[in-house]
Amino acid sequence: MPKQLNHHAEMVVVCSGDVRYGGELIYEDHLLVRVLAGELRVVLADRTLICGEGDTVLLPRRQLATLIKYPKDGTAYRAVIMKLSMASVRAYYAQHPARATGPAAPGVLLFPQSPLLQSLFASLLPYLELEQTLPEKLLALKVAEVIEILRSLSLSSDAVLADFAEPGKLNLVEFMEANYMFNLPLASFSYLTGRSLTTFKRDFHKAFQLSPQRWLTQKRLALAHYQLSEKKRKPVELYLEVGFENLAHFSYAFKKHFGYPPTALTGPGSAPVGSQ
Repeated sequence: MPKQLNHHAEMVVVCSGDVRYGGELIYEDHLLVRVLAGELRVVLADRTLICGEGDTVLLPRRQLATLIKYPKDGTAYRAVIMKLSMASVRAYYAQHPARATGPAAPGVLLFPQSPLLQSLFASLLPYLELEQTLPEKLLALKVAEVIEILRSLSLSSDAVLADFAEPGKLNLVEFMEANYMFNLPLASFSYLTGRSLTTFKRDFHKAFQLSPQRWLTQKRLALAHYQLSEKKRKPVELYLEVGFENLAHFSYAFKKHFGYPPTALTGPGSAPVGSQ
């Protein structure tokens, strides 16, 4: 389970033990994650990033992603996470304007091992042991240092970090078709599409003629069926990625919908008779 040693440093050390686990990400601040041991898979709507020991990943605010943490080579997953609060980021860019031109915001940024990042996180680790409040000026200096390093390593950093736009009303059908696999509460989906929960439910039923929960379940199960039957993946490998919290719930929902368990598709031969 995550363990936060110093709240005021806005950093945490995450330890998983020796089993894999995962969860969906949606925060109002940017997160910078440094993998110390094990493996982190960042599952996005269109790709999956695999981060190993020494890799650093910048997760933008409001970025929909499923994070799956794995032990590796007998070592539990561990990472340092630094939250870059929007107040701190705004203060930095008020003094250091973003580049006028640059690549479009790519979402998540993955940084391979770098002496600059290694030095940065080596300087952060001692703060985790502090029992007193980390001085605000020191925290501001560290945030500025982080941003300077990221800007030096990637021209895309400004497009991610300096994006202060608020979510507007999006095309609901396009958004849901692209992001249904993320296991978020309906309130989060409504917020991200720029709607109140009531308006979201109304617009959703008008667009799909189904309740959001029923539609989400059907879409996730269809994706799981494809991954099992066509990609030959195992249930334990994909249930988190298709939006289910645990393997037991996934297996139950799958069997209820298709009439046979997901394990029926993982052995030799084709899908059972009557498969949908």
